[in-house]
Amino acid sequence: MGITRHIPNTITSMNLLSGCFATIFAINGDFKTSFLCIIAGAVFDFCDGLAARALKAYSPMGKELDSLADMVTFGVAPAMILYRFQAESGFLIYLPLLIAAFSGLRLAKFNIDTRQSENFIGLATPSCALICGSLIYAAETYPGLAGFLTAYAYIVPMLALVLCYLLICEIPMFSFKFKNLTWKDNSARFSFLAVAAVLAIAVLATGLNWSLLVLGIFIAYILINVFAKRTR
Repeated sequence: MGITRHIPNTITSMNLLSGCFATIFAINGDFKTSFLCIIAGAVFDFCDGLAARALKAYSPMGKELDSLADMVTFGVAPAMILYRFQAESGFLIYLPLLIAAFSGLRLAKFNIDTRQSENFIGLATPSCALICGSLIYAAETYPGLAGFLTAYAYIVPMLALVLCYLLICEIPMFSFKFKNLTWKDNSARFSFLAVAAVLAIAVLATGLNWSLLVLGIFIAYILINVFAKRTR
């Protein structure tokens, strides 16, 4: 295979580097750039799988490297964003760091859980990271949201605990692997795409910051999956 067998791992390494930069910018309080680095990591995370399938360049090392990269980009970086955003509030400021620990548990569970070959059980780590990044970037843009999040010392830590639960919960959450286009097999996916389109139109029409679109899309994703579970 020559050099082509190294392409997927190279892309995964770019994901890892994106996570390192995201963490550095979060520590420095530059939440917008940190969020952009997480988005870049998510793009690399998507592309490394595509490259591996297209080139048939699967390897045990690639699987391990992917989890390690995800741990940094989608575990450590979002935990640091929430931690750094908070005002001083005693021991509560450390609770968002649990996102890193629970992301590690989520990734380890995914690697050995045969039920997750087509869909997810629990919230995927990229979704969690994008929620954290978009929320805090939006808070930087809208002082009212920042005021709400910092009004009480427990709000951000409680949000972190909810995300920790979602990471390891047993709620089925759909992936975007379409085997067909029937409503019966893809009702949740089609519902999500419709909601995402409405949110995109609303954000564009009102001139709101694009971070609210990302935040709204992933909140809708969680709610649709929770509702779908209740109706099964």
